[in-house]
Amino acid sequence: MVRYAIGLPNVGEFGDPALLTELAVAAEEHGWDGVYLWDHLLYHDPAWPVANPTVTLSAIAARTHRIRLGILMTALPRRRVQTVAKETATLDRLSAGRLVFGAGLGSMDTEYTDFGEDPDLKTRAAKLDHGLYDLTHLWQRLLPPPVQRPRIPIWCPGRWPTRAGFRRAARWDGAMPTFHQYGQDRPVPPSEFAQVVDYLAEQRGTLDGYDIALEGRAADGLIDAYTRAGMTWWIEAMGWWRGGVRDARATITAGPPR
Repeated sequence: MVRYAIGLPNVGEFGDPALLTELAVAAEEHGWDGVYLWDHLLYHDPAWPVANPTVTLSAIAARTHRIRLGILMTALPRRRVQTVAKETATLDRLSAGRLVFGAGLGSMDTEYTDFGEDPDLKTRAAKLDHGLYDLTHLWQRLLPPPVQRPRIPIWCPGRWPTRAGFRRAARWDGAMPTFHQYGQDRPVPPSEFAQVVDYLAEQRGTLDGYDIALEGRAADGLIDAYTRAGMTWWIEAMGWWRGGVRDARATITAGPPR
């Protein structure tokens, strides 16, 4: 069964925590299954506001009751893992066990260099792997623990056809593929997406209980084909490139494209 979420930037006209909370509440009211936020400290346009996603997600957790919640993807290598462990355990309890923890390298080098941290991708990858290992142990050690057992689900991204991110994702509970040749204005062909699913299955041995999320636009008409290929979560992309906040509100209130 496929579940349907909205994906919300935390930058630009979406960089307002009250607005993001309002949109998330509307998503629950109109039948969506999840709300997932971006993670940024900065953005390419320095004049754009950037909302803190963790604080915003706390407000969303307190105002909703059913939808799954998460940050896709938390740039774990630039965070203190013990702080993240406490924040996520608290969020999981606040939401009564509805949190998904997404973790990646981060897409902007300046979010490292501007704060005196090493942007090298290999360094970030090593920090991510160590951080995820430490996080799962800290969830058990720091009290109170998360509600979910055996742990909060962990999703990791990958950028196909590069394999490293997908090898990492296969060790955890879910994957969110992106693609070098496809993106906002060029949806990935279902056959290309199917290659990612096959690779994850090969790495894991089974996809039972495993989530594979894909972000895009329902208007492209490919959801059924992605579902047949193995997608378990559809994330409807919201953003300034597709009509901004006005379009996001209209898409949310129209309900999920079931």
